Amino acid sequence: MSSISGFYKMSIEERRELLKKLGYLTDEDIQSLNSGGLEISVADKMIENVIGIISYPLGIATNFLINGKDVLVPMSLEEPSVVAAASKAAKIARSGGGFTAEADEPIMIGTIQFVEIKDINEAVHKVMEQRENIKRMANEMLPEIIKKAGGFEGFDLKVLYTDVGEMLELYFYVHVLDAMGANTIDTVAEGLAPYIADLVKGRYLLRILSNYALKRIARARAKFPIEELGKDGDRVAMDLIYAYNLAKADVFRAVTHNKGIMNGIIAIANAINNDTRAIEAGAHSYASRTGKYQPLTDYRIEGNYVVGQIELPLQVATVGGSVGLNKVNKIALKLMGNPTSKELAEIMASVGLAQNFAALLALVTEGIQKGHMKLHARSLALSAGARLEEIDTVVNRMIELNSINFDTAKKVIEEIRNKG
Repeated sequence: MSSISGFYKMSIEERRELLKKLGYLTDEDIQSLNSGGLEISVADKMIENVIGIISYPLGIATNFLINGKDVLVPMSLEEPSVVAAASKAAKIARSGGGFTAEADEPIMIGTIQFVEIKDINEAVHKVMEQRENIKRMANEMLPEIIKKAGGFEGFDLKVLYTDVGEMLELYFYVHVLDAMGANTIDTVAEGLAPYIADLVKGRYLLRILSNYALKRIARARAKFPIEELGKDGDRVAMDLIYAYNLAKADVFRAVTHNKGIMNGIIAIANAINNDTRAIEAGAHSYASRTGKYQPLTDYRIEGNYVVGQIELPLQVATVGGSVGLNKVNKIALKLMGNPTSKELAEIMASVGLAQNFAALLALVTEGIQKGHMKLHARSLALSAGARLEEIDTVVNRMIELNSINFDTAKKVIEEIRNKG
């Protein structure tokens, strides 16, 4: 059940109690949510020179129906209106049947660089002759993955002509199951490099995964009923198409268009402790794959619907790395139904599409500031020093003044306290 009426109106305690009643949370989970879920002793083992822990809010986007299943979407970020926008778009999509999504098998790409090769053509021939032997050697490094039907999928070679001479690069592919795969890929790269260097009579250099995860593409699609877009739905639908085409034509708009997509995707990644830098790098590289930076979504009008689609690489994980070191990450995965990495990619792609649709809808109707700034006002009030019991008064006064900024918040707080 993800369509929860009035969820945003509830107190934190009421939301938790409802999720507990629905079977999503336990009393132990609620304790972890209160503490943040990460112990300082664990944090000290995760990175270097630790002095503390920093926290982000964790919210739930509602209304998501993905491949016929209700999904509660955990989102962790500092920006107001993102969770609300995703929930709103999901509600509109739900009335059109929800999201349909698919994702490729979780195959990651590794690369090994070879330099100072005397005969590049002979080197290529030698490596290709040993294709099966190389596969066997790689799989011997992956016993646990092989047991679960993952493993080495093959490789390709590419001759590169550079300013410092010819190089040979080997691209290899590993099915990494539900992991992101960085450690697995790097282990294989370092294990294979010496053997292949002997074959090519050259020297190996870089041995590392690629975050351009072209073999882990996720796709999502939704039909947004035009009748749900307001009283002037036909005009709004056409304006959405105009807005989308601006992103296709203008890189300045395209970058912000895609940033909005990543608002949703990275919020989920934060909630489950996935590698946000890898996800961002892969997505923006994919947007540039034609040589021109393009939007990651596509929109068109089909009958009584605005049909939206998204396609991007998503190198995500539900196990391994730092996933699960924080108890709250485990809770976030549980809220989504403990998905596989493929299912997680489908959820993230759907949320990215919803986030983008919501942003476009706001831009072509009321403008981005009206809803966003009203929610942003709460953060401004806190930053300006408002006490918890003063926040609503400060926010309402800033809205009345049509002046939502830090200085106004400070002045309003001062007025409240002078009156008191």
